[in-house]
Amino acid sequence: MESLFELAKTVIDPELGQNIVDLGMLTSITISDAGEVNARVALTTVSCPLRGQITDDLRRHLARAPGVESVEIEISTMDPAAKANLMAIARKSAQVQDNTSIPLQTKIIAIASGKGGVGKSTVTALLARAMAARGLKIGLLDADIWGFSIPAMFDIKDARLEASGTSSTWSISPYIAKFGEGEIRIVSMGMLTDNDEGAIMWRGLMLSRAVQHFLEDVDWSGIDYLLIDMPPGTGDVAMALARLAPRTEVVVVTTPSTAAAKVASRMGDMARKGHLRLVGVIENMSYFDCGHGEIFNLFGTGGGEELAAGLGIPLIMKLPLTPPNRAESGSIVTGSTTSVSESFADLAERICTDYAPLISMTGCSTRMVSAIEELLGK
Repeated sequence: MESLFELAKTVIDPELGQNIVDLGMLTSITISDAGEVNARVALTTVSCPLRGQITDDLRRHLARAPGVESVEIEISTMDPAAKANLMAIARKSAQVQDNTSIPLQTKIIAIASGKGGVGKSTVTALLARAMAARGLKIGLLDADIWGFSIPAMFDIKDARLEASGTSSTWSISPYIAKFGEGEIRIVSMGMLTDNDEGAIMWRGLMLSRAVQHFLEDVDWSGIDYLLIDMPPGTGDVAMALARLAPRTEVVVVTTPSTAAAKVASRMGDMARKGHLRLVGVIENMSYFDCGHGEIFNLFGTGGGEELAAGLGIPLIMKLPLTPPNRAESGSIVTGSTTSVSESFADLAERICTDYAPLISMTGCSTRMVSAIEELLGK
């Protein structure tokens, strides 16, 4: 029984950035001799927009326990005491989120990896373009302060960030790239340096402050999604993001190599310890299609499946290795082939429809607390 509760703690309410056990949402778990699990979840309202996401995540994680044959989840409404406790947590969460201009309905998705060289930045850039092509407004924050590469991928290496306003109300305007009916608002350390080949020799506190400025001082108003290109690993930037933007959700990128998958699993563990919801795994450079009917597994097989199974999250998609989807060289975004565009259009469809869809959150706890406090002038 204890292992079931521990598995349930890996289910994060992305609105509050806490697990459903500590929030008091999971009221009971039982398991029969036949391996039939019954879990009871109490929500602030049975019509909560996150109901489906929370129940799906809980069902998937509980199914990982040894001996579990089936999982049934019952939904109820919180009693006044439990709701008061959750509202106190929601109030703290709302106060943290008020420090940014990121709309409350915006989905924040960090694209992360355990190590460098897996194509994480390329995936982030091409996913942003594909999402913008759907008519969405996308924010793209290059949080890889030391190893920024987003400006080169969009061929905007000469773009510079500008600030406007007074000393008390100033904000940074991101660079805006139009794609179809949508747009991408880009912010990167590469837009603040005079030499993109010069080393940025900053330690932990400086890195954290840079991410804080990019989150809090940039005008992110009106965006639908904020994609964050994370630096590899589980260092200062990842820990700062968990503190500054607790509703962030994480997509982990790996290659088919099982060795790479083992390293990437550390990023998944860090996300859970930071109370961030894990969306799923993307396996990049999965195979090479020579165009003559043969498929070559240049980097092995099984890494994506192994990582997804170990973390108990979906394998969202396997992306092929194609010449424009390799290492950074010129504008990958504008120079990608039709096959690459089609692959990322499919990935954007899956992200926006199945794994991290935009949901109206007007009836959920943090939104209610924010609205009440605004009316009261707090």
